[in-house]
Amino acid sequence: MGFEVADVNRHQAFGTAVVWVAMILGGVPAASADDYFTLIVAGASGGGTYVETYERWGQDLVSALRDQREFRDDHLILLGETPGPGVGRASREGVTQALRDLSAQMTAKSVLLVVLMGHGTYDGVDAKFNLVGPDLESREWAVLLDTCPGRTVFVNTTAASYPFVKQLARPGRIVIAATSTSAQRYDTVFPEFFVRSLTHDSADSDRDGRVSVWEAFEYTSEEVRRWYQRRGRLATERAILDDSGDGSGREAGKDGHDGVVAARVFVGAGVDPPPTRGDPSLAPLVEHRNDLENQVADLRSRRDELEAVAYKRELERLLIELARVSHEIRQRTIAG
Repeated sequence: MGFEVADVNRHQAFGTAVVWVAMILGGVPAASADDYFTLIVAGASGGGTYVETYERWGQDLVSALRDQREFRDDHLILLGETPGPGVGRASREGVTQALRDLSAQMTAKSVLLVVLMGHGTYDGVDAKFNLVGPDLESREWAVLLDTCPGRTVFVNTTAASYPFVKQLARPGRIVIAATSTSAQRYDTVFPEFFVRSLTHDSADSDRDGRVSVWEAFEYTSEEVRRWYQRRGRLATERAILDDSGDGSGREAGKDGHDGVVAARVFVGAGVDPPPTRGDPSLAPLVEHRNDLENQVADLRSRRDELEAVAYKRELERLLIELARVSHEIRQRTIAG
């Protein structure tokens, strides 16, 4: 009986522990800078001060991304309320065409970052992101993104964005919503701090010179919490991240198995050179790492078929080995 209790306690702590291990040891993503694509959509403002705010957020995000190593301007599509040089229309047709154009350039190794800034609504059935003209519901976004090969990092910074997590969750996809319930329908400050996460050194918690999706999410969540505390207000937004594909998600600072994939994917094109360059001896390690990643993905796809404790035990074994191999690759790359 004592062993069983200890075993259960160990697995309850597992979610936090393996995310911490993965974040500290990290790894080098397989995609090159040529495989990173970005779509930023600043939706319908509704007039007033929102026009200036959304425009500023969009411009600041583009500037922050351009400061990331090897960011490709020709792999960026920016849509806004008012089209202009380098800016398309943030309409239903504009989004559909943008994703069609990006999908045509992407491969299985590609990473697509999609960021939505503006207003979001929820009618009790599905959530929408407000565009110029007819809106797109979360289920329609899911259909569009399913046509894109590779991995998608989807960040909805708006109110009532939680339903997007449920609709868009897929194995290998990272989905971030500024709110953790459908009831959180007030305007958010999440986008302000998400942009700052790419420019503040404190967001780079492992001090490796680049900001992972998890680090950006964690920094933004903490700054949003402090923003409400400083004003003595009850927080009307709590961000959530899902990267396991189960649609449940996890808040920063809370236990859960989401976050391991997000800790290995980097915002923009902040990637290191291919780790085998100049050192052929790294090839077996990289191959082993890729095999472990495939095993993790396969295991997660069979989660419902396995007993819970057995699933967590095997996932823990794979993630610890993955962290060890990634650490060795990174150490050799830095040394070289």
